[in-house]
Amino acid sequence: MKRALLSIICLLAITASTFAAFKGTAKWISAPDCAHNANTWQIFRKNFTLDKRPDEAVAYIAADSKYWLWINGRPALFEGSLKRGPAPGDCYYDAVDISQHLKKGENTIALLTWYFGKPSFSHDDSGKAGLYFEATIDGTQINSGYDWKAAVNRAYKDTDAPHPNFRLPESNIRFDARLAPAGWQQPDYDDSKMQQATILATAGEKPFGQMTERPIPLWKDYGLRDYTQVRSSAKGDTLYCRLPYNCQMTPYIKVESPAGKMVQIMTDNYRGGSDNNVRAEYITRDGRQEYESYGWMNGHEVRYIIPEGVKVLSVKFRETGYNTEFSGSFSCDDAFLNELWKRSARTLYITMRDNYMDCPDRERAQWWGDEVNELGEAFYALSPSSHKLARKGILELMNWQRKDGTIFSPVPSSNWNKELPLQMLASVGWYGFYTQYFYSGDSSFVPQIYDGLHRYLHEVWQTDSDGLAIVRHGEWSWGDWGTNIDLEALTSCWYYLALKAEKEFARMLGKSDDEKLCETMMQKMRDSFDRRFWNGEAYRSPAYKRATDDRTQAMAVLSGLASKDKYPAIAAVLEKERHASPYMEKYVLEALCIMGRHTQALDRMKSRYSNMLSHDYSTLFEGWGIGSEGYGGGTINHAWSGGPLTILSQQICGIVPTSPGFRTVRIEPRMGYLQRAAATIDTPIGKLKVKIDNRKGTPNVKLKIPKGMSVEVVLPDGSCKSYRR
Repeated sequence: MKRALLSIICLLAITASTFAAFKGTAKWISAPDCAHNANTWQIFRKNFTLDKRPDEAVAYIAADSKYWLWINGRPALFEGSLKRGPAPGDCYYDAVDISQHLKKGENTIALLTWYFGKPSFSHDDSGKAGLYFEATIDGTQINSGYDWKAAVNRAYKDTDAPHPNFRLPESNIRFDARLAPAGWQQPDYDDSKMQQATILATAGEKPFGQMTERPIPLWKDYGLRDYTQVRSSAKGDTLYCRLPYNCQMTPYIKVESPAGKMVQIMTDNYRGGSDNNVRAEYITRDGRQEYESYGWMNGHEVRYIIPEGVKVLSVKFRETGYNTEFSGSFSCDDAFLNELWKRSARTLYITMRDNYMDCPDRERAQWWGDEVNELGEAFYALSPSSHKLARKGILELMNWQRKDGTIFSPVPSSNWNKELPLQMLASVGWYGFYTQYFYSGDSSFVPQIYDGLHRYLHEVWQTDSDGLAIVRHGEWSWGDWGTNIDLEALTSCWYYLALKAEKEFARMLGKSDDEKLCETMMQKMRDSFDRRFWNGEAYRSPAYKRATDDRTQAMAVLSGLASKDKYPAIAAVLEKERHASPYMEKYVLEALCIMGRHTQALDRMKSRYSNMLSHDYSTLFEGWGIGSEGYGGGTINHAWSGGPLTILSQQICGIVPTSPGFRTVRIEPRMGYLQRAAATIDTPIGKLKVKIDNRKGTPNVKLKIPKGMSVEVVLPDGSCKSYRR
């Protein structure tokens, strides 16, 4: 495979060179009476005058933890700010173009903030509920400081137990409309009783730390929409509102009611993963009113529990999510595989927001075993804006590297610090960091993470006299969910792939000594791997006594440590042994394809995923079943389960980049029993469309190629044809 260095600069939310740069001249502020307790909500206002409507105006905004923005009484941004933690103690800020919302004369900026205020698996709490706002508009400084008005919004409260499980930074939200400051976002609101803000810190100071510009787009807001179906319980006390698919959403309700009635809101995923997640409560004021709960939930159905005396006038939902498009696609003449690809894509999207996450209900945490699978899927399913999320995760992972050189996930985190060694090897290796670079064409992160990666592989990890990796148990010795995990052999496979990635990065950076070191170590592993692990029928560690591990066979193939003469025996093992969870099943399927067993891969895929697809869900599960039949709590929407998406587009349709960023591509369709298939990939240089007709026994391939791409089509008989646009 040709290895040409191509660096594509990662675009940020605001890229226009004429915009004033972030200066760090504003202050972090809060209301004077804010106690900085968990689940605190505050409101902020600032009035100012402009001589004319500006052509451009960028506001730099940050909050611990989230904010909503109104300008001149109209919504300007729905949920800003990222969960904290580009590095320990630091935060992100948003760059928001607000010019279209401003006018000549008097202007009003109003913000609502939500402070999480508790430790979690995905957020690094600062300990203070703060807001930062900085803008220079036609020479006028609009910076948060003493001249802003601020107040705690006491309509927001905690619910009674049960509360969300300890992994989530978000709290349940109770909103008491009787206590709400009505119209506080409007220009004519009388804010004379609001106090002047108090200053907590300047930019870059503790407790908020250094400020990094948001490296991913602002959320896509799909707007308020009707549910696809609304039905009532027999008693009429509950509304069951069907969503079009499993999505990240905020619920809305409009009612006529006397004061003091409590409406309860939750989704069918409230106990997704066998733990309490997030829910909402709304306490009515007297009369006609409407409310949207701003803490996002997910599921296939929203449930409103309506007390007696409340007349429901309308219910809706607002979907929000990562700002990307489902611009990739796959279809074939097998309806099961089409549905599997579709559910894989939906599972991928619902596990993207502030970070790639394992699941959108129980944890929302950036586990890197999940992220490795996710980032690979994104190249085949989504538009290039999705690539920024993995880059963000890579930088976070290495910025959180500990003083002893170990790395761990999930990060950002304030109540978890355990290393899962095999997940970390997958992260920094061929399927993680290297795939992100090669498929995106963006090498800009490589110099930033290389030294930490090298230290982790050569100071933290050790090899034995045969050059094979010594098993490290870290704080959680985890190779996969399930049983029959041959950890010793599996470890050497993952370590080899990590060295393979480092070798390429070292070459790119001109670190010839490191490149030679990696190659020497890899050669020693190649010389000893079979001697240690091959028993004539399968790869097994000498001390391993249980059923032969399908994962180990797959990783031996994918690492290249297994020679082709062993493929028939390995394929026979993979026909019999089925121990991998959906996380590792992706690698088993890929190994079958690499060995030329595409029909066997499709048969295994359909067999293993048949139970999931028999359920009426739009997403895939954490394990092969639900709840106790799954793993780790058994969520129905788990990131790592979408591996078939990659396999169908990459291996069955055969679409693989041969240089960074898809400048050159090999299309080598191996259809198995499929007669027709088509795929679209939205590459960094444009959409590549492929249609394959295999009805005559030899694939007939039709292409639509973006400008600047070269494509080589390789048919099963070995014939090749090249195309360029």
